[in-house]
Amino acid sequence: MEKKLFAEFPKITKNDWIIQVMKDLKGKSFGDTLVWHSYDNFDIQPYYSKEDLINLPIEAIQAAQKNKKTSSWQNRPSVKFINEKETNSLIISYLQLGADAINIDFSGIDLQLVDFVKLLNTIKLSESPIFFTTLQANELLAKLTKFIHYFPKGGVKADFIADSLVKTSSEDNLLTWENTKKTIVQTEQFTDFQVLSVSSHVFHNAGANAIQELAFVVAAAVENLDKLTALGLAPKQVIAKLEFSVSVGTNYFLEIAKLRALRYLWSKVLESYNCLSLINDCQIHCQTSSFYDSTLSPYTNMLRATTEAMSAVMGGCDALTVLSYDSVMGEQNSELGERIARNVSILMREEAHLDKINDPAAGSYYIENLTYQLSTEAWNLFQKVDGLGGITAAFEKGFIKEEINQSYAAKVKNLQSGKVMVGVNKFRLEPENELKSIENLDNSSIFLQNRRLSEIFE
Repeated sequence: MEKKLFAEFPKITKNDWIIQVMKDLKGKSFGDTLVWHSYDNFDIQPYYSKEDLINLPIEAIQAAQKNKKTSSWQNRPSVKFINEKETNSLIISYLQLGADAINIDFSGIDLQLVDFVKLLNTIKLSESPIFFTTLQANELLAKLTKFIHYFPKGGVKADFIADSLVKTSSEDNLLTWENTKKTIVQTEQFTDFQVLSVSSHVFHNAGANAIQELAFVVAAAVENLDKLTALGLAPKQVIAKLEFSVSVGTNYFLEIAKLRALRYLWSKVLESYNCLSLINDCQIHCQTSSFYDSTLSPYTNMLRATTEAMSAVMGGCDALTVLSYDSVMGEQNSELGERIARNVSILMREEAHLDKINDPAAGSYYIENLTYQLSTEAWNLFQKVDGLGGITAAFEKGFIKEEINQSYAAKVKNLQSGKVMVGVNKFRLEPENELKSIENLDNSSIFLQNRRLSEIFE
């Protein structure tokens, strides 16, 4: 008679495991010794089992993940606009060296002065997706329509809600929403061209934890939906043109769960708009974090970016931008830094074969529980923001900044209390500097600050 593997061993429940561990701890507190109290104000158990999935909406969570047309992702490096000729050369070079798409950063550039015929010379937008980071969406489309006679791929990375949270002035709200409506209508026939970006970078870089980042980015997306549908657009028109852009931090498993939680939360929002089927078109662009980068030991940034990129891929990103390890040095990124950043994506695809399956984290007892915990806490915080009138109103009342500042202060305190950040407060070659007090950091502005966690040690 054929014996089944492990049939001779008794079945062990999670409670049996806990009882044995309590004996082994010999009086020490289980919670204080083994339970991880995260930055995000919830407890992470040392062990999860199948029993922990029983009360989770596991089918709904996993259904929200199974929406991608392909299990691969877009390798999308970013290029800062220099001039038409140099930027054109960089774009062509990056595409030849493994990039699938390019983001051109036009920050601080007047698009009226840019010759797009020269900038996009020999580049076919129907074959190579190009994204344009600019708030001048209408000016951009006017430029593009002069010489584009086919269906372009790519999009406009315009997020004026995020911009209004970090700047001292912004465009008139009504005018901005009207302009956004206009760009959506103008590009409706271009199914592979997004014009609405909802980003978490301003929250992440100010020091937000994962729950806050999720809640605030979902609140921003809902405000986009509400404002634009109030102007006469159908929800489907808005949703089809929207792309999330999310920063990915160093907490490997938590960041995987964060992306899965975002898709699940977005499915709940879509359900309330009777558009649940559109979860299949949910697009998430990920960018490795600059918040955790160091100027003292920049090569450690390369290592952090690698784990962050893997979290993004395992979490199911549709596009990935890996920042160069020297992008925080205040100068133009080195050729080496840019090449390494591009190759992180290529290695994960061509050598690690991480593009072969959708939602690789599905079924993990640990990650499924993290996904649900993040989703639950983020949804509760989102409802608080919604109760205050939405993301803009909550920001104007000081709620958003106060929440993020508390999270940032907790992260700083952990580092100052001995939590290790390699190359920043330990294992660094440079002479030790006197620590800056968090009280001495500028906190006078009502707007969100672009921070780095390692700044207090530099």
